[in-house]
Amino acid sequence: MGLLAHDEIGTGAPLLVVPGGPLLAPSYLGDLGGIPARMHLLHLRGTGRSGPADAADLRFDLHVDDVEAYREHAGLDQVDVLAHSAGTAIAVRYALRHPDRVRRLALITPSLRSLGFAPDVTSLRASAEARSGEEWYPAVKDALEAVLGGSFSAADWAALSPFYYGRWDEVAQEHARASDAMRLPDAPAAYYAAGAPVATAEELAGMDFPVLLMAGGVDPLPSPAAVAEAARLFPHATVVVQPGAGHYPWLDDAEFFRNAVADFLAG
Repeated sequence: MGLLAHDEIGTGAPLLVVPGGPLLAPSYLGDLGGIPARMHLLHLRGTGRSGPADAADLRFDLHVDDVEAYREHAGLDQVDVLAHSAGTAIAVRYALRHPDRVRRLALITPSLRSLGFAPDVTSLRASAEARSGEEWYPAVKDALEAVLGGSFSAADWAALSPFYYGRWDEVAQEHARASDAMRLPDAPAAYYAAGAPVATAEELAGMDFPVLLMAGGVDPLPSPAAVAEAARLFPHATVVVQPGAGHYPWLDDAEFFRNAVADFLAG
């Protein structure tokens, strides 16, 4: 079982932060735009301070007991949970298994796979082509077509990095380079391995606490439309679309992101 470690930033209600699965070390999150909350940043199996892990131990639902073990170890009672991207799968499953421990759930540019949503190729193409006027677009067009055609080539997917940022500037490029360097090979397949549960509409309808789903306005995966559709599964959902933001909205406009999350957590 992987270890969990935490960093505390600022003051406020305890906030468990679930990174994007065992795909990246949690350092890619930075300080999340300076959210004014006491953050407990989880180092999931195979990443950060948790060290190596076998692929068989990376399926997302296997992390839920780790999250609960950390909560108990830290002496926390009821917590807010914030998850980014693929970390949504862990956070939602944790909230379903331990609903009495969750006060609020914030899902940031969430992966929707564990909610039963498959990528819509038509929507992905439309989102991508909406940025065809950007100077970097011609260089990645071939890789885009390959991915839309079903390519799983690491080189093709890496070439699509500009799509996940609102601005492909030096900050975004350095973030992408650092993220690529820390990715675990074959982690996505292990994370969503056979047997991983898909949350049902009936399960999600029983969530009796507020849920924030935050989309980036130019994020292709998930698109704002897909996030809005997924929000209908939650009885107490709020959708926020951050204008001009990609998959890492705290990098594109830290103030907007910080205020949106803080407002939700303050409720």
